[in-house]
Amino acid sequence: MKILIVDDHPLIREALRHVLPGLAADIRLYDAPDCEGGLRLADEHPDLDLALLDLTLPGCRGMSALQTFRGAHPALPIVVLSGFDDSDTVLAALDEGAMGFIPKSSTNEVLLGALRLVLSGGVYVPRQAIVGELGLGAPRQEEAPRRPQTASDIGLTERQAEVLTLMVQGKPNKEICRELNLAEGTVKVHITAILKALGASNRTQAVLAASRIGLKLGTPGSTP
Repeated sequence: MKILIVDDHPLIREALRHVLPGLAADIRLYDAPDCEGGLRLADEHPDLDLALLDLTLPGCRGMSALQTFRGAHPALPIVVLSGFDDSDTVLAALDEGAMGFIPKSSTNEVLLGALRLVLSGGVYVPRQAIVGELGLGAPRQEEAPRRPQTASDIGLTERQAEVLTLMVQGKPNKEICRELNLAEGTVKVHITAILKALGASNRTQAVLAASRIGLKLGTPGSTP
């Protein structure tokens, strides 16, 4: 397993080097303090399994860091690791195709559980963001993610699962049409069914709902 860490704080990078081996015995870690170095390592190691990305990097701040990485390596699962955990920031990251958002205030248990979820094809979102967007009541203490469910568990067909996977990656309807060779009307029908199955009214709520139930999706860059 190969994981890239992109964070400008040496203490964070060092801490992650001590925690992340809890994911796998054969883990290999690479780290960079800025976007340029992170992109160079991603180019040198196209078989990376995951990238952990801070949003406040030298010369590449806000969602521009995520946008840059997504544009250069669209098949690489990216999890945002940030000191910010407000709902607007979390939802913006999801809209840009992040496969997870982990506040730096999270415990090691939550961090490892979230990464396991993403590596298995799920999406991790901190509970406070789910609460804020879906109105589920007061947030409880952050919990480690549960075992992922499959799309069929909630009544989605294989094709609908493929559409949801691309939705989670932040791809618009026209791009989904091209990738799956479907008519736009057909994609809209599938999205309507997906939103109904997840009890969501829009794409962002669908991503949050998928995270809340631990839904397992396809690996980014491919379909189930």
